[in-house]
Amino acid sequence: MTPQDHARAAADLLNAEKTGKQIGLLTRRHPEMGMHDAYEVQKAIYNAKLVEGRKVIGWKIGLTSKAMQYALNIDIPDSGILFDDMAFEHDSTIPNGRFIQPRIEAEIAFVMKEAIGGDGVTRQDVIAATDYVAPSIEILDTRILRVDPETGKTRSVFDTISDNAANAGIVLGPQKHAVDAFDLRWVGAITSRNGEVEETGLGAGVLNDPVQSVMWLAQRMAQYGQRIEAGNVILSGSFIRPVECPSGSNIHADFGAFGHVSIAFA
Repeated sequence: MTPQDHARAAADLLNAEKTGKQIGLLTRRHPEMGMHDAYEVQKAIYNAKLVEGRKVIGWKIGLTSKAMQYALNIDIPDSGILFDDMAFEHDSTIPNGRFIQPRIEAEIAFVMKEAIGGDGVTRQDVIAATDYVAPSIEILDTRILRVDPETGKTRSVFDTISDNAANAGIVLGPQKHAVDAFDLRWVGAITSRNGEVEETGLGAGVLNDPVQSVMWLAQRMAQYGQRIEAGNVILSGSFIRPVECPSGSNIHADFGAFGHVSIAFA
């Protein structure tokens, strides 16, 4: 793909977000598309949003579970950018029509007190730089069709990364914990929709340890001359499958002693 291709794809995705009308698979439009192209499209979206006045509040890490990696035939996670208009209050209601096809995932969020970066970042560096951890919900949306209607082909990881790793929102629970207050591998969540349990999982599903996930992000960002900044929120990765959230969905993620977080969709 050329820089012009990247720019056009980004513009199409931004228009889809604003109009609520999905675009076709980028991998069908550009069969030669690779990982570098996908992150270049994401970067073009990032630049456009900054011009619009948006501010970066953090990062999300996706595809951290083996199940999701096997499904997409990859062996590494992906990442996306959290902007200030993506933050929603715990126990609030999202207006109808805000998203196209919203889904949610339960995750452990890291809030950083110090900047961290470089390809030599260690586990201890992540722990030292973390202010606190909290229960969270990530809201996913897709500005790209999940399945091409003509070929039946599903989105690839390159489509998803281009679409800001399908990120659309973040909800932090009210509880804040020191990063070493819990063994995060054993922090789990029971995630319910309208009172019915939909998914359960444990933090160990995230690269064996959510701290490891944040370390991976810092190292990946270093390849692009970026770093995690103080105050950033890092969604470390989901340990449940995405839960569909049609209109009228009330979502509650119960993390036990770690806390809880809720969101509703009008």
